[in-house]
Amino acid sequence: MSTTGGAQRSQSPRDAVARPRKVRLAVFKFASCDGCQLSLLDCEDELLAVAEAVDIVYFLEATSRVESGPYDVGLVEGSICTPEDAERIRQVRRECRYLVTIGACATAGGIQSLRNWADHEEFLRCVYARPEYIRTLATSTPIAAHVPVDFELRGCPIDRFQLLEVIRALVWGLRPRTPRHSVCLDCKRRGTVCIEVAQGVPCLGPITHAGCGAICPAYGRGCYGCFGPAAQPNGESLVSRFVSGGISAERLVPLLRNFNAAADEFRCQSDRLQRLGEGER
Repeated sequence: MSTTGGAQRSQSPRDAVARPRKVRLAVFKFASCDGCQLSLLDCEDELLAVAEAVDIVYFLEATSRVESGPYDVGLVEGSICTPEDAERIRQVRRECRYLVTIGACATAGGIQSLRNWADHEEFLRCVYARPEYIRTLATSTPIAAHVPVDFELRGCPIDRFQLLEVIRALVWGLRPRTPRHSVCLDCKRRGTVCIEVAQGVPCLGPITHAGCGAICPAYGRGCYGCFGPAAQPNGESLVSRFVSGGISAERLVPLLRNFNAAADEFRCQSDRLQRLGEGER
């Protein structure tokens, strides 16, 4: 309500519609590096506008203020790596009207999912002096493997502008509109010559979700899939082309087993390459 010349002006119905109530936002962390949570704090120019639109009631990375649920929106960073995590994410799901996973750890298991191809007990013995005190699962899995997820925001780390779009859409009750195309399209927009065609550098751009701005190919480095598989990727065709071009399975497997190693498309193709490599030996 504003004043003009000392007189109060009543809020019109249009004003009421234009200003939705504040959304109660909670941010949760599981096994991760905190980088995706920090993307929200990195929105320096937009942070005041975000604070006006949402009420951040649980965000241990940023504030000691803690309010109990239920929450309108829960942002979840990190993968499920312990029995306690598996139970806690079910509680988080019950408390959140909308659950949004942010980053490669939450959407695909993260770099820690490399344990899925190894003996995690051996890892424990190598890393910890008293491994008997460590309670962990044999695998690192995405949030969606345990509870229903309403929206996934990819990246390692996520793109802050995409995060702002998600928050904006949820405030207004809309479905977020984030890119679904591959990195290749962004290369074309930048005018970057295809390094896979021109230099023979293996690049996951054709099957990787856009969001990074195609930075790596612009500097002569092949895309390594930090935003995970794009919509409807054809990984089998791309990998087969690499192999037919003389690129070894030994070189390609680490390319696919990175931040999004456990994402379905990347996992299937790295497993296929591993079998191919074993057959060659």
